[in-house]
Amino acid sequence: MSEVRLTIDGKEVAATEGMTLLEAARTVGVEIPTLCHHDKLEPYGGCRVCTVEVEAWGRTKYVVGCVYPVEADIVVRTRSEKIDQIRKTILELMLAHAPDSHDLAEMAKEYKADPEKYRRESSFCIHCGLCVRYCDEIKGKNAVTFVDQGASREISFIPEIAAKECWDCKECFPLCPTSALQAAYVLARSFEDVG
Repeated sequence: MSEVRLTIDGKEVAATEGMTLLEAARTVGVEIPTLCHHDKLEPYGGCRVCTVEVEAWGRTKYVVGCVYPVEADIVVRTRSEKIDQIRKTILELMLAHAPDSHDLAEMAKEYKADPEKYRRESSFCIHCGLCVRYCDEIKGKNAVTFVDQGASREISFIPEIAAKECWDCKECFPLCPTSALQAAYVLARSFEDVG
C-alpha cells in the first residue's frame, strides 16, 4: 500500500492508504474521542463523537473520523469551536438516554454538555453497536441484535441463542458504555425464567 501524507492538528502525518483518520491521528499521538470504536471491530461510525473537520481543495467538511479514509494533502482539525459544539450536542442527546453513564459523564464535562438539556428517554442504549458487532464479528454467535428502527431502535438478546451462549460468555458486557446491555440481559433472563 502506498503512503499518504496529510496534516492533523498541525502535525505532518505519513499514513498508509486505507487507514482511517482516527488511526492516522493515533500514530502521532492525537486522541480523538470515540464511543462506538473498538480496535478489534470493523469501523462503524455510529456515535459520531469522533467527528472532525477536514479541509481539502479550499473546502471544509465535517466527517466521522473512525470511518473516513485518509486522503493526500488534506488538513484535519480534531478540535475547534464548531467540532466542540457538534460533540456537545451529540453528548446531550445521548445523556437523555443514559444519564448515569460514567463514560458519557466524563465526556460531558470536557465538552460542557448539559445532561438536562433534553427530555429523558426510557432507553439506556445509545446505539453504539459494540455488543451487536462483538457478538457477530468476534464470537460469531449473533446472540444480541438491534430491533426496530430510528428512535425506537433498541438492543435485544435472541432468547434461543442467548440461553445457550451468553451465560458463560458475557464478553460484550464491559464494552457497553451505558450498562444498557446488562439491563437487557437481565430482562431477557427474567422472561426466560417466567417462560
